[in-house]
Parts: sequence; structure tokens; C-alpha cells
Amino acid sequence: MYPEHAPRVPAQRAVEVHQPTPLPPVVAVPAPIVPVQPGAVPTVASVVLPDGRVVTGYAISPMQPDPVTAKPAVSRAAVNVALGGVGFLAVCGGLLMLNAFITALTALVIQLVILAAVIFGGWIAVQIFSASGHKSGTTVHIRKAVIKRNHFHG
Repeated sequence: MYPEHAPRVPAQRAVEVHQPTPLPPVVAVPAPIVPVQPGAVPTVASVVLPDGRVVTGYAISPMQPDPVTAKPAVSRAAVNVALGGVGFLAVCGGLLMLNAFITALTALVIQLVILAAVIFGGWIAVQIFSASGHKSGTTVHIRKAVIKRNHFHG
């Protein structure tokens, strides 16, 4: 693409300077005023007030509102689709809340089972390790039994 042995001198590059072109100033010319006569001369009305004063002015016809166009009826299919979508979202939300409730209830039951196991285990430990308990026929002290069998009296 480029010749390999072309002499390049960076200081000898041509520099092209662009100068902005000034725009002529805009002179605002006022538009000529053309008098226009109204299509019809409005009638002047005079009204006599109850206290005897006379008010004179132009009669203004009341403004008529635009006729209301009849709204197109919403189709029953569109209403049913919209209500079905709202119902579907309500069911999804309810199922999500039911899922959260079941999860919380499961966690509560698990905690109650663990609490019952700790309490019952503690009661069993107290029954086994208590020294001030009444002697029953099922309690066997191995050392005393061995000592009695070998006739060691202390």
C-alpha cells in the first residue's frame, strides 16, 4: 500500500487551516399591517339595569360545545380477557402467599419438634443424673453390686 523506502519528514506536512465564514446579520423587517374589516358588523345591545343605568355592548352568542361523539362499546371478549388476566394474577399472588405460609408453618413445626426434644431430653437427663431421687427396683449401681458380690465391705 505504501512504498517502503519513501522519505518521510514529519515537519514538512501540509497543514490546512479552516477559517469560519461570518454570516451576514439578520435584519428584522416588520410585516406590514393591513386593516381587515370584519365579515359582519356585530350588533350593539343595550341593557337597562333595575337601578336605571344603561349598559351598552356587543351581543355575544353563547359558545356551542362540540357534539359528543358516541364512544365505541367495549367488546365483551376484551372485558373477559381483561378480567381473566386480573383473576389469573390474583390466583398467582394467592398461591405465592400460600407457598410462603406453608413454608413458615413448616419451619414453626420443625422448631416446635426441636423444642420438645430438648425439653424431653433435659427431663430425661435430670431423671438420670439426679442424686436426690428415690431408689426404685430398676436402679442398679454397678460398683455397689460388684463390691457386694466380692464381699468388700468398706
